[in-house]
Amino acid sequence: MAGLNILYVEDDARAARQVCELAAKTGDTVHWAATGSDGLKRAGVEPFDVIILDRMLPDLDGLTILARLRESGIGTPVLMLSALGRTTDRAEGLDGGADDYLAKPFEAEELLARLRALHRRASGSTHSAVILYGAFECHVKARTAFRANRHLALSPREFELFRYFMENAGEILTREMLLRDVWKMNFDPQTNVVDVNIGRLRRKLEEGFDSPALETIWGSGYRLLEGR
Repeated sequence: MAGLNILYVEDDARAARQVCELAAKTGDTVHWAATGSDGLKRAGVEPFDVIILDRMLPDLDGLTILARLRESGIGTPVLMLSALGRTTDRAEGLDGGADDYLAKPFEAEELLARLRALHRRASGSTHSAVILYGAFECHVKARTAFRANRHLALSPREFELFRYFMENAGEILTREMLLRDVWKMNFDPQTNVVDVNIGRLRRKLEEGFDSPALETIWGSGYRLLEGR
């Protein structure tokens, strides 16, 4: 298996050097950008397998960079790093379009393992460029969603949630499954991040239509309906 081509946006030279040295031993290549503006520029002109993005940078905030990447159509998987490790901070980063979130301090081995997992998931999603279920369409590469040929304006996090429902169409998905597979959160089962985002997604899937799109199975989870 070929090594990963990684963009690492980080102003801490010591941390960047540690990751670069370990990546070289595992066959991965890390391109280090010391500023947010440099990282944003390089992400727009060079293809990368994954991006490591520090949240707190001296020139541009990581969330701002992430938003600009997604707005420009760059769907490269992003792992966000931050010293802000509270549940709300993680949720904010993931809701902002990050695919994973790792709090500092971290072990370089875990970081690279997470990047490989992100790349595997992203590579697997290209096997089915369009997922169809009932009246719904999920265009994976284009990151667009439709119901009865009507475009649905979803945020990056809402799209990931919609795609997960489409990949498991008709199945009951528990809050634990959604936290684990969409938010990559294996902690704090009392968080309401799932319920809040389900509510937002439901409104967008059902607005202007007579039939429901998401079914709440009380005590179990949620299920995507065909929406016909």
